[in-house]
Amino acid sequence: MEKIQTPIAHLDAIEFAKWWKADARSSMKGVAVRYPQIDRMTGRLLTLDARILQSRAERQKAPPVARESEDLLALSAYITYQSRGLKMDAEIEGMARKNFDAGEAFFFRRRGQLNLNCAHCHNANWGRTLFAERISQGHPNAYPAYRLEWQTLGSLERRLRACLSGVRAEILPYGSPEYADLALYLSWRAKGLPIETPGVRR
Repeated sequence: MEKIQTPIAHLDAIEFAKWWKADARSSMKGVAVRYPQIDRMTGRLLTLDARILQSRAERQKAPPVARESEDLLALSAYITYQSRGLKMDAEIEGMARKNFDAGEAFFFRRRGQLNLNCAHCHNANWGRTLFAERISQGHPNAYPAYRLEWQTLGSLERRLRACLSGVRAEILPYGSPEYADLALYLSWRAKGLPIETPGVRR
């Protein structure tokens, strides 16, 4: 039977039809726990948002949506919500190892005018307060999340950009591979934690 290329690996035509018509509560359950992950066709590390954009462009031939747009955040939150309560389980071996190593290096590299790295807050001082906010361990399992300071839903990339701004470092553009690498490292740190999306944060 003819095989069809789909995001759910190599399903045959009948299996694909069943998957396509399936309720998202079953067809998308467990998808988000594995991201970021390597796209085996290109060898690139993709976040869930990047996978959505890729699928829209290559499979659906749909008009592009902007990163951090309401449409993309809604899709990302909806898909991630189907895995709510499941444990994060990103793969860091094989092709993903170099991205993991790059993400770990990013986490521990000092940067910006304040000459701080991620570990200064999220390893050494988590649980303490900075101004009115309690410092977290930097786990990404609630994103996309509603942050009170934003008064809207936002992605993990938006939060990472805010951290870079906070230490007065160069803010990388949305979609930069460094964000995906760091997200993979953070997902590994959060391995075993349940997905909480959509979370609420200060």
